[in-house]
Amino acid sequence: MPSSTSAKSAKAVRAAGKVAPSRKKGGGQVPVGKGPLKKRQIPWLVIGAAVVIIALIGALAFSLVPKYRDKAELEKFTPSAQQKDPSDQIAGVVKKDYPAGLHVSGTQRVAYDQTPPFGGPHDQVWANCMGVVYSKPIRLENAVHALEHGAVWIAYNPDKVDPAGIDTLAQKVEGKPFTLMSPFPGLTSPITLQSWGHQLKLDSADDKRINQFITALRENVYAYPEVGASCSNPAFDANNPTPYDPTPPGPDAVPMDGKGLTQDTTELGGAAGGLPGMPNIPGMPNIPGVPNIPGVPTGIPTQPMKGQ
Repeated sequence: MPSSTSAKSAKAVRAAGKVAPSRKKGGGQVPVGKGPLKKRQIPWLVIGAAVVIIALIGALAFSLVPKYRDKAELEKFTPSAQQKDPSDQIAGVVKKDYPAGLHVSGTQRVAYDQTPPFGGPHDQVWANCMGVVYSKPIRLENAVHALEHGAVWIAYNPDKVDPAGIDTLAQKVEGKPFTLMSPFPGLTSPITLQSWGHQLKLDSADDKRINQFITALRENVYAYPEVGASCSNPAFDANNPTPYDPTPPGPDAVPMDGKGLTQDTTELGGAAGGLPGMPNIPGMPNIPGVPNIPGVPTGIPTQPMKGQ
């Protein structure tokens, strides 16, 4: 009969065999009673979704951050009672004082002192400046009247600005009231910006000063004479505007001082005097025979009769 010590040893060996790991072929060990370990699955779907979301957030930030930054930078070019002419901060802006309210007829020329002009006598009909991109050069005398109404006019030399540059400029004008844009053959600078009494010459459509100029001077009630006047004028055909005349004005042209013309005092509500800062209410009519109150909106856009 085996001794009690041997019996205890045998029992211990059997008990250990139940819990001890058994060796697999190839040297691996697994717990007794359990199958082989499963590989951990990588959640590719979750990872892919996370990558897409991160990419979208990055693209959105890339698109929006510059816009917010640009908007913040343009804040300092917004006119106010404390800063009536923010264009003073823009390098290259030329300023001149011009008499306002001096009208010529549709057949008269003005001997402008600047090219393009940005003030002085002008046609009684203004060029439509409700964000119009003209494909043809327009008559100077009509363009200057648009400036008197508070518009910014972008002129460009079609031989010096490529199609991409023209498209960039058009995006700053199209559909934006109190702006207009037109080609100007023979212009010495590729691009010029005009508002009443202000001009800026530029080489590139990507120049950040374009947005600064527009912000500072478009409908700036402190910087143009006919405050409250409408820029809309459907009678000035955007597709077939009164054409630009490239020939010299001639000896019978109206001089810059408007000698021989009668000043229309109803157009002196802003920069030339009166009360700048009155609200602009488009379409507010003038009542015939009733004098205009400076700063109060004037003129439903109509085509003036000859000699009016």
